[in-house]
Amino acid sequence: MKDLHFTVTDEYAGMRIDKYLSEVVEDLSRSYLQKIVTTNVLVNEKPVKSNYRITVGNSVSVTLPESITPEIKAENISLDILYEDDDLIVVNKPKGMVVHPSAGHYSQTMVNALMYHCKGRLSSINGIIRPGIVHRIDMDTTGALIVCKTDFAHHHIAEQLKMHSITRKYRAIVYHNIKEDTGTINAPIGRHPTDRKKMAINYKNGKNAVTHYHVLKHFTQYTYVECQLETGRTHQIRVHMASINHPLLGDCVYGPKKAKFPMILEGQTLHAMTIGFIHPRTEKYLQFEAPMPEYFIKLINIL
Repeated sequence: MKDLHFTVTDEYAGMRIDKYLSEVVEDLSRSYLQKIVTTNVLVNEKPVKSNYRITVGNSVSVTLPESITPEIKAENISLDILYEDDDLIVVNKPKGMVVHPSAGHYSQTMVNALMYHCKGRLSSINGIIRPGIVHRIDMDTTGALIVCKTDFAHHHIAEQLKMHSITRKYRAIVYHNIKEDTGTINAPIGRHPTDRKKMAINYKNGKNAVTHYHVLKHFTQYTYVECQLETGRTHQIRVHMASINHPLLGDCVYGPKKAKFPMILEGQTLHAMTIGFIHPRTEKYLQFEAPMPEYFIKLINIL
């Protein structure tokens, strides 16, 4: 069992207890928290219902049941390897593949494939669910991903990510014509205030986020762009481009709900093209490019 304790501050006054918990307890859905409120939550040491409204200064205690961690199995899944040595591996992730196991995705993930390929020799810092994973990209985003085999490499790559020194350039197709050939979006990103599955520009509780972009080609109704990450927040490019009225083509979460080019697209047109970093052991700068996926090339030719 895991015990959590919170004191309600001004910004949450009058909020339902289940919504409050979904804001302050990470990685748990509001629906799950609603189920455990009456049995596992106390406000001022007394049980409450999920519709209870909290006030400033309330003491909230939550007892979370221990989660059962599923066994992650090695699976013989083909990998597109861009680079590999004893410390790390750079892979070109295909569209539709989840990076690490999570609810509903305990097989056919990048981690399952890596465990087979690397014979289980992956860094352990992020636990047994995410061995080797030091950063991630969305299921429907393709492209270059660094995976660490040793804890030594993991520490060094994680520090470079923290210092924003890793080169990460993405290719994307966005709605409408961008007037400026280059630009920078500097806007903090945090959880969406009402939909926890989404991220949003959040000046109150968001984290610093910076994306640089430049236009590669103009089409009639769309623009082909390169986006370079200075920071690496969840859904950063998708949220930032949508915030300036240029959501990614195919992104039905942050863009139009009705999909364009349904025979070609499944999810956003976003490809992690270039990744560059200082190798932890040799201390030399390495840079790799993930080939453009076939669907992306086909779509550009159509446009």
